[in-house]
Amino acid sequence: MSNSTTNWKKTSWRDHPVLQQPKWPDETQLSAVLESIGQLPPLVFAGEIRDLKASLAQAVHGEAFLLQGGDCSEEFSRCTAPNIRDTLKVLLQMAVILTYAGGKPVVKVGRIAGQYAKPRSSDTEMVNGVELPSYRGDMANSVEPELEARIPNPDRLLQGYNMSAATLNLLRAFTKGGFGALHRVQAWNQEFVKQSPMGRSYERLARQISQALDFMQTIGIDVESPQLKQAQFFTSHEALFLGYEEALTREDSLDGGWYDCSGHMLWIGDRTRQIDGAHIEFLRGVLNPLGMKVGPKHEIDDILAIIERLNPENEAGRMTLIARFGARDIEKYLPPLIRAVKREGLNVVWSCDPMHANIRKAESGHKTRSFDDILSELHCFFELHWAEGTVPGGVHFELTGDNVTECTGGARQLADDQLGLNYLTTCDPRLNAEQSLEMAFRIAEMIRS
Repeated sequence: MSNSTTNWKKTSWRDHPVLQQPKWPDETQLSAVLESIGQLPPLVFAGEIRDLKASLAQAVHGEAFLLQGGDCSEEFSRCTAPNIRDTLKVLLQMAVILTYAGGKPVVKVGRIAGQYAKPRSSDTEMVNGVELPSYRGDMANSVEPELEARIPNPDRLLQGYNMSAATLNLLRAFTKGGFGALHRVQAWNQEFVKQSPMGRSYERLARQISQALDFMQTIGIDVESPQLKQAQFFTSHEALFLGYEEALTREDSLDGGWYDCSGHMLWIGDRTRQIDGAHIEFLRGVLNPLGMKVGPKHEIDDILAIIERLNPENEAGRMTLIARFGARDIEKYLPPLIRAVKREGLNVVWSCDPMHANIRKAESGHKTRSFDDILSELHCFFELHWAEGTVPGGVHFELTGDNVTECTGGARQLADDQLGLNYLTTCDPRLNAEQSLEMAFRIAEMIRS
């Protein structure tokens, strides 16, 4: 037994201080729902989780690159085939750009099939002058600005499980059933993107790939192999509601060890990474790859202690540090953190989340992010790692395949006064498909460097 699971049970988090949990009004109902979920099949499997960890181990050493992206907070109403397909499309497109132009394998991880919970800075919020319980994601309550809708309902946990299962079913069908085949790269292009500068750049790259596949077939190389016909795609979410995560934690029947089978990769946020807290206690015992968000409000010694707690054997692929400092502060906070982790010889995937610390409010009242700020933080992330002799190993985006108008800038120079044209998010602003492709081309240039 490894140090990480000494004196650990999947229920031991209950003996530690726990934050960011909904105030469930009926504990009996909650227990019944969690017991039901505990009897249901796992959403993902231990073997898949181990495959992801092995791929992330390559990213630690610069032999692969992590692309993680999807919705800020998934919504039950948007768990539809077109929405799932379009999110998958844009992630597959970005991965092809990064692989072909960047020259290394891309580990594709969606913020999908479980990202139904969200942390909040307060238990209540003001909506239209009325104080209401905060919206904590569709797995807890409803975004509707009414008191009854905002009361946490445990039945939503079961609904979240079912929505995640349906999403995973479709993702597996798409990625294993031919939709993710490399010869379909042109079919992935969204209609609204095709006529844009980024869409045309993508079409040129797709034609080059198709020509390469035709050449391979002509000289007798098998283009029907799984590497070309299927896509490896993994899921992730923030492990926030610990009762739900516990209910889906299972012991592997083949190799032993405990896995949280709610998703392949789990991450812990800035608000719940207390070293003596329940979230760290729970996550130290499961064998999934773990991400940890690190924002400006951190102490380096605390981060090092948490990494040691979660990964005492210093296993490559276990830990991903997701830096989220903002374009203005990354040069202040990232270098000392890099040096400390490097000095301790810790194996981590260094990933950049250039979204969360770059939010601003437009005059219209819409929360937005600037494409230029996002790109600036990414440039700094790469350059700072190069300067320190470490590996910039991945990126973490909030994005959608929809033609939304939530982030300003990009090739079409979306302006503040255009945000209301198609602003759909109930949480934070996301890159649309065209902006995501442009970002992928820019990152590919950095990887090539």
